Amino acid sequence: MKLSTRGRYGTRAMLDLALHYGKGPVLLKDTARRQEISERYLEHIMTALVSTGLVQSMRGQHGGFSLAKLPKEIKLSQIIQAVEGPISLVACVDDPKICSQVDVCVTREIWEKLKKAMLEILDSITLEDMVKMRERKLSRASQN
Repeated sequence: MKLSTRGRYGTRAMLDLALHYGKGPVLLKDTARRQEISERYLEHIMTALVSTGLVQSMRGQHGGFSLAKLPKEIKLSQIIQAVEGPISLVACVDDPKICSQVDVCVTREIWEKLKKAMLEILDSITLEDMVKMRERKLSRASQN
């Protein structure tokens, strides 16, 4: 099981916007450069983030992207689901009707527990938390 590049890059792009929160819209090319992500690929990711209401897009000379909510209001789970889709290891966890063994399936019960655990962790982390984590890492790195 792996998080795709969409999930990783979407999270990095959102962190970049959080780091520049309150300073006006951020240009796509600037985020792409700082995060070492292809502009073209990032454009697709930002479209998904805009369509889910996590990011707002402004056109024009002073346009760009910005968070649609405060960093403390955006959970990591929302970002991942916006760019990856539902968090689930197997389809039957979200749609039990697709499996005839749902009432006796032991593995499905395990996958449900795993989904719940992943969501608990991803729901417990906000963009604000990630900004603080980054600041701590930079502080430690500068002391070395």
